[in-house]
Amino acid sequence: MANALYIAGFDVKDIHMTDLISGRENLEDVKFIGAVGGFSNSDVLGSAKGWAGAFKYNEKANIALKNFFKREDTLSVGICNGCQLFMELEVIHPEHKVHGKMLHNDSQKHESIFTSVKVTDNNSVMLKTLTGSTLGVWVSHGEGKFQLPEAENQYNIVAKYAYEGYPANPNGSGYNTAMMCDKTGRHLVMMPHIERSAFPWNWAYYPNDKKDEVSPWIEAFVNARLWIEGWDNQIGLI
Repeated sequence: MANALYIAGFDVKDIHMTDLISGRENLEDVKFIGAVGGFSNSDVLGSAKGWAGAFKYNEKANIALKNFFKREDTLSVGICNGCQLFMELEVIHPEHKVHGKMLHNDSQKHESIFTSVKVTDNNSVMLKTLTGSTLGVWVSHGEGKFQLPEAENQYNIVAKYAYEGYPANPNGSGYNTAMMCDKTGRHLVMMPHIERSAFPWNWAYYPNDKKDEVSPWIEAFVNARLWIEGWDNQIGLI
């Protein structure tokens, strides 16, 4: 994640939960949060449940994150474990009375494959310029199924797996969901690892006629930087 952001031109810093819990960091000078993939707390309580609890039950961390999402000049992306975190914290569709959850894959096993997703017509800051693209991407998760209790039109689904059946959809997500945004398009969650698919040599297959230095997924991170720079120019910080 840090490397993808760095390549896209961000000034990147690593923020630990201990920084937020202790108050050393309050996110006031942060414009973009990338909640990373991996296995927080070994996922012994379920994917991202322990991580979410660290936000919920530590006052300084809780306030810092809530204030971040209240601001209008911020963006975020939660990928894999980070997606599970933001879904558990209910920050993507806070207006819903019944929230979506992340469940175990239908296969009941960890899935690590190279699949493809299609970016739908969307208002996502990061993905809007990729609308209509079908792109390869890695996935690696055990609890990647979006359980979405409302009708599909109640969700801002911005990318779907290119094929509905297993294994192309590796988890059985409702509405074939791979990526979803809040209604503003500023806060994005996804199970696929676009940050691990940043270079052509990362891909299991890349078209022979393409001589790209980076894959199209880097465009999503560049879009985020350009949006933030545009906001900063608008309010006179640059």
